[in-house]
Amino acid sequence: MADFHGQLSLRAEARDGRTVLAAQAFRAPFHVSKPYWDADTGTLLVQVVNPTAGILSGDKLESDIAVGGGGALLATTPSASRVFKMRDGSAECAQRFSVEKGGWLEVMPEPLVPHRGCRYRQTTRIEVELGGGLFFADMLMPGRVAHDEAWEWDSLCLEVDVRQAGELVLRERFHPSGEELKAMAALMGSGPGACFGNAVLITEETDASWRDAVHALQGDGLWVGLSRLRQGGWSLKFVATDGVRLRKGLKETRRLLSARFPHLACDARKL
Repeated sequence: MADFHGQLSLRAEARDGRTVLAAQAFRAPFHVSKPYWDADTGTLLVQVVNPTAGILSGDKLESDIAVGGGGALLATTPSASRVFKMRDGSAECAQRFSVEKGGWLEVMPEPLVPHRGCRYRQTTRIEVELGGGLFFADMLMPGRVAHDEAWEWDSLCLEVDVRQAGELVLRERFHPSGEELKAMAALMGSGPGACFGNAVLITEETDASWRDAVHALQGDGLWVGLSRLRQGGWSLKFVATDGVRLRKGLKETRRLLSARFPHLACDARKL
């Protein structure tokens, strides 16, 4: 099978009281479904589809999603991204998200699932202008737990840089070995099927009255942590004993935040 060099470019803008895709371009394995306008939340919902079995050795994926002033976009995926075993070589994903003043972007893909023997690097670059808002969340789940393949990758590196008004407000690099992650899960008591979630909220909103309610979600196999960024928002971390609890925790977090950020009430599963 030939290596894929997939590319995706989307730009959302406000026109006549709603958000539209002003520009779009994509190349396999990326495909964009027909957008759905959610009038209740004033948000355009777009699903980015990978019609292949998953991510294989040699694949290079590049995406760039931008939102102009007044636009509101929710970008999601319909299924998990599985990174399969690689006899040699590796796979890479570079993604960039940008929001202009007055715009809103939510990126809420289905989980990343690294399988035994894979080598994968993902870099995420986020740029938000003052007056723009963003909620970025990703989930990491183990591959084939029933086959004792949890956290058996050869190499996994996930990097996130976030800038507000050109200033770096968050830089993270997740690059543990599978054994290190197993040890961390055992220490926390979350078990071999532990799942991890990472979220970033960028906003100039200073009201954080939602914080205690999000903290209160902790319990029954879910751990939640929140940290205020140097400026412009929050970093949220989730650990759960399984995927069901992780999904429920993120869903409830979006519901609680939607009181302050109404676009988060958009249902990512409407398509």
